[in-house]
Amino acid sequence: MYNLANSTKPVKIDRGFSLIELMVVLVIMGLLAGLVGPRLFGKVDSSKVKTTETQIKMLKGALQTYRLDLGSYPTTAQGLAALQRAPGDSSKYWQGPYMDDALPMDAWNTAFQYQAPLNTDQGFALYSFGADGQRGGEGNDADIGYLPQ
Repeated sequence: MYNLANSTKPVKIDRGFSLIELMVVLVIMGLLAGLVGPRLFGKVDSSKVKTTETQIKMLKGALQTYRLDLGSYPTTAQGLAALQRAPGDSSKYWQGPYMDDALPMDAWNTAFQYQAPLNTDQGFALYSFGADGQRGGEGNDADIGYLPQ
């Protein structure tokens, strides 16, 4: 340290980082992103599948409550919209709305597929086409939910 009042020598102050130090940090960050990034993005896809499964279970509960009140599930023509507003012919028994919020879309922002009545264990089909938006598929592209036979 120099006493500025008694010295004529200039004071040298180091500021910032050298180009080599910055390059080393950027290379390390790039390596970490390359190793960790793909694992994180894989989790995003699997979380979309889990979110869609949860939404289907929520819709199933609303459909079962609807069935308790009206004696049957909404028809395919009435669709899931019957959970939000009473179908014209059954407003006397309708106790809804059976969902607090608007009808959800699946995690890929596509409407759920619904068919009823069906001769299945559930009595209806309620499913999402998955990530590819098409019938069938494997992995994240597989159909999710209560599928028609």
